[in-house]
Amino acid sequence: MDNIVNKIVKDTACSVSTLGQNIKLLRKRRGRTQDDIAHALEMKRSTLSGYENGVAEPGIEALLALAKYFKISVDTLITVDLGTLRESELYQLEHGYDIFVNGGNLRVLTTTVDSSNKENIEVVNQKASAGYRTGFADPEYIRVLPTFQMPFLSPDRKYRTFQISGDSMLPIPDKSWVTGEFVQNWDLVRDHQAYIILTLNDGIMFKVVENRLKTEGRFLLHSLNPLYESYPVDLKDLREVWRFVHYISSELPEPNLPANQMAGALAALQNEVAGIKKQIEKQGKLFDDV
Repeated sequence: MDNIVNKIVKDTACSVSTLGQNIKLLRKRRGRTQDDIAHALEMKRSTLSGYENGVAEPGIEALLALAKYFKISVDTLITVDLGTLRESELYQLEHGYDIFVNGGNLRVLTTTVDSSNKENIEVVNQKASAGYRTGFADPEYIRVLPTFQMPFLSPDRKYRTFQISGDSMLPIPDKSWVTGEFVQNWDLVRDHQAYIILTLNDGIMFKVVENRLKTEGRFLLHSLNPLYESYPVDLKDLREVWRFVHYISSELPEPNLPANQMAGALAALQNEVAGIKKQIEKQGKLFDDV
């Protein structure tokens, strides 16, 4: 059985203006009383009550304990008004993925290792991709994914393989298996390179990325297939980024015709159109003569 590992893959601290409201919200969503939390964190109930009511401010040790208990960063706990979040965003927070860690900060990646403590390459097929959108940070979900090893890949980096669908990245065929290397610092995403992107709304996407995080707070995603338009994805909707490494497919990509063949094909098409035009004109003349 593969083992689950949570990789710490920077938290900062600011004001505590919303801390009390956040503690109360998270406590109630867990169905816990103040006595329950205070007992778990080995503090007085009156101390926790003071934090929730905003009449006391916790020290760094208490902050770290609260953040660890609720499985979110200290930064998020004291700076983000959790009461304004959508249910899906709260779900992500409560399941170990802090959606407010910015592009340059570290994050937690749920992964698996084999019996020799070597990291696996988990496989997310098309059937599993829908569940991956919400289960990517869930150890139980990751645990049941198929795994394999690729000896030619670096043992010091984390990889995962996804099965793509559709024709937006042609000539890479539909249903190809695309392997990506986990990117922990999104600020380092390179323009015009291919990445597997996980977003809250659209799930898994394989696209060419234009990094606009520092200027606009978003990625601009492009397809290789020119029939598809580019579109932006905001930082708050991003969940994971994997740099494209290689793909596996049972189909050969469509060949690109050399320039002389393309010219010949165009000439043949023009002749065919001219022939059709002559037939239409001839038929029209026959109708005129009737």
